[in-house]
Amino acid sequence: MRSGAEQRLLNRAEVDQHYGISKRFLEIAATKGEGPPFVRIGRSVKYRRADIEAWIDSCRVDPAETASR
Repeated sequence: MRSGAEQRLLNRAEVDQHYGISKRFLEIAATKGEGPPFVRIGRSVKYRRADIEAWIDSCRVDPAETASR
């Protein structure tokens, strides 16, 4: 079971603060249909920690794999 802090939705400023992903990047990525998944509540955009962390994991590049290509 997840704790309350893990379930709480983050706004773009909080994502920037906790993960170092800038608010501007998140805005641009959302308009391009890229970046981490988000939840829209009215005009507000929020992010789940699990979605941010899964997206970060999906961006991982293994130098050994790219060097062998």
